Amino acid sequence: MPLKPSLLELTPDETRERVMELGGKAFHAKVIRTAVLNKGILDYQGITSLSKGVREMLAEEMPILRGREVDRSLAKDGTTKLLIEFPVEGGKNALIETVHIPSHDEAKGATLCVSTQVGCPVACPFCASGRLGLERNLSKAEIIEQYLRGRDIGRLSRSVVMGIGEPLLNLQNLTGALKVVREEIGIGARKITVSTVGFPDRLAKLGKTNPGFQLAISLHTPFDDQRAILVPAMAKVPVADVLCAGDLWFKDTGRQITYEYVVLGGLNDSREHSERLAARLRGRRCTVNLIPYNPVEGDRFQRPSRDDVEEFAEELREAGVVTTIRWSRGLDSDAACGQLRLHAAQ
Repeated sequence: MPLKPSLLELTPDETRERVMELGGKAFHAKVIRTAVLNKGILDYQGITSLSKGVREMLAEEMPILRGREVDRSLAKDGTTKLLIEFPVEGGKNALIETVHIPSHDEAKGATLCVSTQVGCPVACPFCASGRLGLERNLSKAEIIEQYLRGRDIGRLSRSVVMGIGEPLLNLQNLTGALKVVREEIGIGARKITVSTVGFPDRLAKLGKTNPGFQLAISLHTPFDDQRAILVPAMAKVPVADVLCAGDLWFKDTGRQITYEYVVLGGLNDSREHSERLAARLRGRRCTVNLIPYNPVEGDRFQRPSRDDVEEFAEELREAGVVTTIRWSRGLDSDAACGQLRLHAAQ
C-alpha cells in the first residue's frame, strides 16, 4: 500500500489543500501547523481546538511523523542520541541518527545535530558515518522530523547540520527543511550551522542565494596530499580552491566561515601543520574550530592529549588565527562527532 503523504512533506499551501480534500476547513491547516511545528504537539489528539472527528481523520490520512524511534541512548553528560528508522515504500527501511546536546546552562536550550543522508559518500577514514557508503538522501520531511523529535526531548536554541551525510549533496531537501525550521519551528539563521567538506562550485552558487544558515568547512589539514587521504571525496580539489570558495562565501553573504579541523594525534597536529595552516588562513576572516578525534572502533587513528591540542591551538593563536577547541559531547554513548552510525548499521 502506498504511503500516505505526511504533514511534514507539505508546504503551508499544500497542507491547506490536503486538509480541505479530506473534508476539513481551510483554517484548520494553520491550526495544525502552528500546533505541530511551533508548539511541538506530535499527536493530533493533542490539538484540542479541532473536533474529535477531524483529529481522527487527520491521524489516519495525514500522519505527522513517519519514522520510528528504534533506540535512545543517554550519555553521562546529558547528550541524547536517537536512532530513527524511516520506512521506504518498496525498499529497505533507513536508519539515521540525530543528537540532542544540552547546554551547560539549561536556560539557553540545547543544540541539535542533524543528519542529511543515510550513510555518507565522503568516506573520511576517521569517521564512522561513511563506512558503508551512501544509501540515499533524506527527504525534507525526514530532516524536519529530526527537529521535532529533538525538541520533544528539550527546548532547542541551535542546530548544527553535522550528523550523517554531506549536506551539499542533498541541498534541495536540506534548504526546504531549514526554511520550515526558521519560519515555523523558530530557530533563526544565525543559530543554524551547516558543515560541508567544501565543494567549491556548489559553494560559489550557494553563497549568491542568501542561504539561511552559517557555514562550516571541514578542512582537517593544510596539505593537499594529506587531505586527499583524510577527505577522499576532495582528492582532486586543492586546499587553495576550498579556501577561495570560502572567501567568496564571505564576500557574498557577509558571514564568516568556521574551518573545522579534526585533530588526529601524531598525524596532523605538528608544528609544521600549525604553521602551514596559519599561513593559508592569514588575512582571512574566519575561525578554526579544533575537534580532538573521537575514537571509532577499528580505526588506526589516535586521540590527541589535551596538552597537545592546547599547544596546537596556541600556535595558531600566536600566528593571529582565531581558534577554538570543541571537546565533543556524548563520547561514552557513541554520539560524539565522527561516531554516528558506529553500531547502528552493524
